[in-house]
Amino acid sequence: MIDQKLINRINELAKKNKAEGLTLAETKEREKLRKIYLQEFKKGFKQRLDCIEVVSPQEFEERTGRKPGKNCSMCEIKEN
Repeated sequence: MIDQKLINRINELAKKNKAEGLTLAETKEREKLRKIYLQEFKKGFKQRLDCIEVVSPQEFEERTGRKPGKNCSMCEIKEN
């Protein structure tokens, strides 16, 4: 999970950059923080994708005991 302090600092630097510009040290810090943020985001996103499993409507019904359809928030079946 991405640390809120990291996000807050990135936002502070973004606001300062828009208002008055950044020093060289702040620019380097911003790039470092952005890289950390992206690494954490990608890691979390990959974990979520790894948990997704695609099942057929029949498998869904077997697992849940419900038929997939309009009232099912977990799936959407498009009729042709």
